[in-house]
Amino acid sequence: MSKPFKFKQFAIHQDRCAMKIGTDGVLLGAWTSLKKSTETILDIGAGTGLIALMLAQRSGAETIDAMEIDEVAYEQCVGNFEASPWGDRLFCYHAGLDEFIDEIEDQYDLIIANPPFYAEEVPSGNSARDIARQNKSLPFEELIDGVSKLLAPSGIFSTIIPYKEEELLIELALKARLFPQRITRVKGNPSSETKRSLLQFSFNKNEVLKDELTIEIERHLYTPAYIALTKEFYLKM
Repeated sequence: MSKPFKFKQFAIHQDRCAMKIGTDGVLLGAWTSLKKSTETILDIGAGTGLIALMLAQRSGAETIDAMEIDEVAYEQCVGNFEASPWGDRLFCYHAGLDEFIDEIEDQYDLIIANPPFYAEEVPSGNSARDIARQNKSLPFEELIDGVSKLLAPSGIFSTIIPYKEEELLIELALKARLFPQRITRVKGNPSSETKRSLLQFSFNKNEVLKDELTIEIERHLYTPAYIALTKEFYLKM
């Protein structure tokens, strides 16, 4: 077995997962708002289980469910959950979103998704990775529809997508009566273009809180804001 990726309070084996640990997942797991009243969490498309594990570390939520459609990634996610300090609160379903909606009658206080979002088909030669990256395997319309059914009336939905897709996702969410609450636009360094949007939605219409986050001042020199956000997780922060 290959060496796991070690965080401060847990480790992740990812040798069998198409999508490896990346900045997007860590950002989403650290940035997402958690209320004290959050008791139930759902991670759609769990991959390695990283985001669910981050939320287990950050919260006292009794139930943290995850779903993963790829069988090999699902098995690795289960292993990562069981090896963590929060194994009794974490559960992964081997299912797609449509199957999950049919089976589950509960609603969740927080739903989180780091969705596949390479809409353009750029084959990498690894079909599992391509499916994990291309949004044809979970189109935004299907994601929003699923969230609108599974989210509790006072719940929060949180996601990260390419900045160029931000308007489209907000438009789709509004049709489902999901309103943006927080938007953080992310760039790699001060001179680079905005690359990602962190978005948080709820069924309540409030003023949208908008800000920006820059990850690095220069190569491997991280900004104070990025360090503050991720220092509870990364070993070297």
